[in-house]
Amino acid sequence: MTSPAFGPTHLATVRATLEHAHRELARHTPHTVPGRQPVHTLYGGAHLFKADTARKMGQRALEAMSTYAPDPHALAQCLELDEALAARVHARVVAKLRHEPVEDLRIDFEDGYGPRTDAEEDSHAEAAAREVARGLSDGGLPPFLGIRVKPLHPARFERSTRTLDRFFTTLIATTGGRLPQPFIVTLPKVTTPEEPAALAHLLELVETHHGLRPGSIQVELMVESSHALYGPDGRLVLPALVEAARGRCVGVHLGPYDYTASMDITAEHQRLTHPACDFARDVMQVALAGRGLALVDGPTSLLPVGPHKPGEAPLTEAQREKNRQAVHRAWRLMHANVRHALARGFYQGWDLHPAQLPIRYASVYAFFLEGLEAATLRLKSFVAQAAQATRLGGVFDDAATGQGLLNSFLRGLACGAITAEEVRATDLTVAELHERSFTRIIEQRRG
Repeated sequence: MTSPAFGPTHLATVRATLEHAHRELARHTPHTVPGRQPVHTLYGGAHLFKADTARKMGQRALEAMSTYAPDPHALAQCLELDEALAARVHARVVAKLRHEPVEDLRIDFEDGYGPRTDAEEDSHAEAAAREVARGLSDGGLPPFLGIRVKPLHPARFERSTRTLDRFFTTLIATTGGRLPQPFIVTLPKVTTPEEPAALAHLLELVETHHGLRPGSIQVELMVESSHALYGPDGRLVLPALVEAARGRCVGVHLGPYDYTASMDITAEHQRLTHPACDFARDVMQVALAGRGLALVDGPTSLLPVGPHKPGEAPLTEAQREKNRQAVHRAWRLMHANVRHALARGFYQGWDLHPAQLPIRYASVYAFFLEGLEAATLRLKSFVAQAAQATRLGGVFDDAATGQGLLNSFLRGLACGAITAEEVRATDLTVAELHERSFTRIIEQRRG
């Protein structure tokens, strides 16, 4: 036999190169298993925000449901659901709206706020901060909360930073140094890495000045033009935008209407399911895979509001029917949009009106429940096979499938679609599920 072609020196050099490459890949894609991700973000103008806004939105959502989907049959007819599935979904949506109607709320100083004088916005920034403080004290805030400021473009820089400073100064002074956790600042219309870098620097100054824990204020970025995806030279820029936020970025939102407008798509064809939006979603997914970031879809712009509003005289039967048709039309469109996003791996989206909340939850719950029986059997089988392979000394090479099933149960349990009893039917405990790692569960069972 001739001497080997691969000498120790050659192999050591190649190995060192590969180890360095894999360390760099791991640094940029840590494969962080995310914690709870809300299924929606409800946007509302900052001038309207109150400490009890989430509770009031829940009441209005329940009123819309009792009027336009009072029972499972009505919900099944509207969304074309199986009657048995609709019965489970309807009961769980009603329970959700009573217990936790809003998962994530963004106090909006941008598109949902409108043009204001500096004096008005100063006043609203301080008033909103005091209401957040009151909600923090009363326990009435939703699990996730934040503000959306104006973009950090030169023409808006002074107003955006002034609102940011006034809001946090008032909030921290009112609470004595407390901040809701998590608390998120959403930066719209991002176009260059310098903008999230500037926001990260400003938030560092806020934290240092007010004695907050470093990194306690998180950031979300909004993709609202092609510049947030690709730079002028045609190179992918989105990862650089996220990295510029210095570890604060927890999510990236798609702003579909600004995005499609920036692509010169006419208003008639600006919709969530437009191919241009699907392309943006695909780029967001591929560019940010493995980073543990929330990818968030945009809103359905057709609001579920009837043409006839109650007045001094009761509505006629014909008027009530027109209202029902209008609301159901908006609900069906939203249901299709939410299903489209869920199928593409976007598990969170915007809501703009309390009457959208019933269909947000109904669509998400139906998505998780309709395949629950099969998913339960598959996960139960995977756990058993993995444990058996370990006991027999074999190699179990389908952990990725097990992790995918685990993630489905985690998301379903977190939002109320799936119950703890249904989790236990997989032969996993809720505590094991919250390990968030299929591999770690199997390793612990081996021990």
